[in-house]
Amino acid sequence: MTAHASSQGLTEQLTTAVLVLDSQLQICYFNTASCAVLGLGEKRLAQHYFPALFQHLDLKASHLHNALLHRQSFSVGDVQAVTIDGRLLLLDIAVTLLEQEQPQLLLELRQVEQQRKISMENLQQHQHLAARELVRNLAHEIKNPLGGLRGAAQLLEESLNDEQKEYTQLIIAQADRLRNLVDRLLGPYRPPQRILSNLHQMAEQVLQLAQIDNPAPIRFHRDYDPSIPDFYFDPELLQQALLNIVRNAQQALQDGGDITLQSRILSQHTLHGKRYKLVACIKVIDNGPGIPAEIRDTLFYPMVSGKAGGTGLGLSIAQTLIHQQCGWIDCESWPGHTAFMLYLPISDYEEAP
Repeated sequence: MTAHASSQGLTEQLTTAVLVLDSQLQICYFNTASCAVLGLGEKRLAQHYFPALFQHLDLKASHLHNALLHRQSFSVGDVQAVTIDGRLLLLDIAVTLLEQEQPQLLLELRQVEQQRKISMENLQQHQHLAARELVRNLAHEIKNPLGGLRGAAQLLEESLNDEQKEYTQLIIAQADRLRNLVDRLLGPYRPPQRILSNLHQMAEQVLQLAQIDNPAPIRFHRDYDPSIPDFYFDPELLQQALLNIVRNAQQALQDGGDITLQSRILSQHTLHGKRYKLVACIKVIDNGPGIPAEIRDTLFYPMVSGKAGGTGLGLSIAQTLIHQQCGWIDCESWPGHTAFMLYLPISDYEEAP
């Protein structure tokens, strides 16, 4: 057996996808795991232009060409990839230069999304709780002197003439604006009121509200799973959270586009470390420009926004509202596609968290 055949035999034993690209980035070898990782058959991979396997890939073709040109190997982690059939992958990619008469690139693709998703959810949960506690403490510290400032302005106003009252009214108006902002930071005061409710009726109310205030030519679509049963949740809090996300999608589609509300039922799904027999997932999908990469990991933090002039409170409040019902909001985004997934456990009343 030749060394070449032996090495190919070894790669067939790996669970990591291994591909060899020629100088034109055409696939000239791939192992069996490549088909499983990329979700493609052998005919689709053979002699295929590697970048064309993806709708979106953080690793650009120019990076691979530069590796060939400068004869350098490199590796990159947490590469977001969207396959041609629309599957989102998170990959660690190692690129090794094969020194031959015509240099080639050996690519090793390792899926990490499942492990990272679990660790990121745990990390985000702790960070979200810490951030909310910090914001609450800060908001209380602001609110106390703010009330005194407003009261002093009201007392001062009584001794001023009408022309001078313009300034105290400005102080009072700005104090009220800050108080409203602080109230939004603090979030809702009442605990969730779970009642037996229909998820799709609530979603329809959100769509009606969104369509009333729809400045851009946005088309709304529904993709509901009719098998989702009525279950116990707080329809008012869920409606507010969902509306915040739909509003964000509308603002992202300044030149128009499509927003889809999709619902699905998931079996044996884990939320906050607890496994639920059934979980409802409602997705808000838009075909806008996508979320900037630099804020994806902190998207649900207070005061983080990708919009000019945005307060960065909508998503933070939405996460809090869903978190109060033992649910979770996650996000996936690349240019031309952004989806927010709201997960809620489906429980009988006796089991309601």
